[in-house]
Amino acid sequence: MKRCARVLVPVLLVALVAIAGCKKKTPPPAPQTAPPVTAPAPTAKITAEPTAISAGDQVTLSWRTTDATSVSIDGIGDVPTSGTKTVTPTTSTNYHLVAKGEGGTADDTARVTVTAPPPVQQPTNTMSAEEEFKANMQDIFFDYDAYDVRPDAQGTLSKDAAYLSSRPNIRIVIGGYCDERGSNEYNLGLGQNRADAAKAALVTAGVAASRIRVVSYGKEKPFCTESTEACWQQNRRAGFSLDQ
Repeated sequence: MKRCARVLVPVLLVALVAIAGCKKKTPPPAPQTAPPVTAPAPTAKITAEPTAISAGDQVTLSWRTTDATSVSIDGIGDVPTSGTKTVTPTTSTNYHLVAKGEGGTADDTARVTVTAPPPVQQPTNTMSAEEEFKANMQDIFFDYDAYDVRPDAQGTLSKDAAYLSSRPNIRIVIGGYCDERGSNEYNLGLGQNRADAAKAALVTAGVAASRIRVVSYGKEKPFCTESTEACWQQNRRAGFSLDQ
């Protein structure tokens, strides 16, 4: 009997091992998929300094964005992702900044309140129409060999436009002038461009183009005859007079 027990023990062990080997193996866990990368949402900020002005004054816009591929400001157009710009609004304006990127769109707004200029004094019996015109219309000046309207002239032109708007029956002549350097032919063309630039600015400010006539005097009618930079600067101008 003891001999049978010794035989049965190995047999049982072999059977248990066989049974254990028949069990199904647990499959390994599936590999995890990394979540998709999301582009950061853009940010946008715009400020105006100052936020309240009188007509003809200047305002500095400053803006900054992040994670943007295109940036624009209503009324100005496409701009860099950050920067500054000087503007001369004639009416109260909302400057709306829009920044677009792969992560979406962001926007911000800066408002500038413009106060209308005080009414222009009506002429008195002691002041002629021409004297009143000269008292209210200011000439603008240009850089050497250029006809772009300078930032310091934008405010002057805004005030000139406000005066002309209050006198709808006035017609004007804009004369383009140059300093003595350069040929007569070249300066006639440069003077024409300066007069045209002043006219375009007044028309943009609301003055009817039909009220404005332009003429180029080149270097033929200088305001100053000295050969100095101070004198040349006086001669590089767009001058206004009544069209009589």
